[in-house]
Amino acid sequence: MALTVIRFSRGDGAPQWGGLFGDKVAPLSGDYSTTGDLIEHGLEEARAQQAADASLPLAELKLLAPVTANQQFLCQGLNYRCHLRESGINPDHVSFNTLFTKAPSSITTARGDIVRPSHVRLLDYELELGVVLGRRIEGPVRIDDSNLHEYAAALTVVNDISARDIQLPQTQFYKGKSYRGFGPVGPYLVVPTPEEWRKLGELHLRLTVNGETRQDGYARDMIYRPAQTLTELSGLHDLAPGDLLATGTPAGCAAVAPKSKILLWALKTLVSERRKWALYFKAQAKNTRYLQPGDEMVASIRTDDGLLDLGEQHHRIVQA
Repeated sequence: MALTVIRFSRGDGAPQWGGLFGDKVAPLSGDYSTTGDLIEHGLEEARAQQAADASLPLAELKLLAPVTANQQFLCQGLNYRCHLRESGINPDHVSFNTLFTKAPSSITTARGDIVRPSHVRLLDYELELGVVLGRRIEGPVRIDDSNLHEYAAALTVVNDISARDIQLPQTQFYKGKSYRGFGPVGPYLVVPTPEEWRKLGELHLRLTVNGETRQDGYARDMIYRPAQTLTELSGLHDLAPGDLLATGTPAGCAAVAPKSKILLWALKTLVSERRKWALYFKAQAKNTRYLQPGDEMVASIRTDDGLLDLGEQHHRIVQA
């Protein structure tokens, strides 16, 4: 059975870690200052806990992001077939894994407000499955579904908030996605058993805005699965326990490509860059799916049988 761990504080106290048992929390005694510290030195203590050790009511605790800001925040883009199709891309023509990073300072909690910067109008959401590294990798390794659990420690919920009016015209993923608060993570770290790691494809991703379902898909729709991506990343640079990989988003984002292939071709080939983006922004101004101040988002990832449940995020959009 999967182990569920949270990071929390009591009042103005220092951050702590604890095991979650229903609506109660069993605090860990160790001082684990980072997610990497917890994974390397605290999971054994967490696994030894029992429900009888849980004395703190979850409702009375302040939830903190379970991935700390010292860790790498690595991301995949264009990784769900359904999302590629809504973006005007044939998934059968994708021949490489799109990798980028978000600033770790964008990480925020699974509850509360997300601030829309004053100059941003096209604010979008991207619900993603987060995979948290479990061991140090300092050279190329071969990872597959059978040994993924030896390299990855936990799963979590990620929302890759994106300012499309920065990201798209500037072709700058990092800039458009790295504002403070643009990376809600949590509420939990869920540590699956080796058998449960093989159920990743059954994880059901759902996101609603003001009660309307916007995203509803399964992790099995990924093109490049976590094992493949970690194998590729290991050939590029070092990875550390606690580093976070966000694995892409299913269909349903606010931003979509023009439905007309002729129009899309004309925008790419016949119109200047300045004119193309002027037309794009004019069209997107009519798109009511972008996040507005006052909007309420709820995001969850769990298997339909409930055996793997990464919890829910609840956020409200506010204007800077």
